[in-house]
Amino acid sequence: MMQRAPHSPMAGTGWLVGWRLTFGGEDLGWEGALATIVEDPDSQVFVVLYDVTDDEPLLDRWEGSELGLHSKIRLRVQTLEGSVLAWLYVLDAYEGGLPSARYLGVVADAAEAAGAPADYVADLRVRPCDGIGPTNGG
Repeated sequence: MMQRAPHSPMAGTGWLVGWRLTFGGEDLGWEGALATIVEDPDSQVFVVLYDVTDDEPLLDRWEGSELGLHSKIRLRVQTLEGSVLAWLYVLDAYEGGLPSARYLGVVADAAEAAGAPADYVADLRVRPCDGIGPTNGG
């Protein structure tokens, strides 16, 4: 996020309850399928919240909004301080396909650095992936 939105500090972490992390748009990414979320009443996704103001147009471009790759949605995130409204990018593509080992490692490393529970990070690291390479950041 420091590259994507240099003026947007981290504001906390939380959980998207009723959503699941998945991958899709395998034909859109350079390294296989891309991370996204889908509704799933039995799941939850660990998220990092940022105070985004001036960087929103930069993020939109980075995420390919003008190309129609993502939609921006608003959801409630459960934090230790209560529920907050946040916006997220959701991939406009069918679910399916495998992320590269490198990409999955970046996702797991970011979750770990942000303080996600160890079991959540461990589950990310053992997800199926495509290609050769570590998923532990090494």
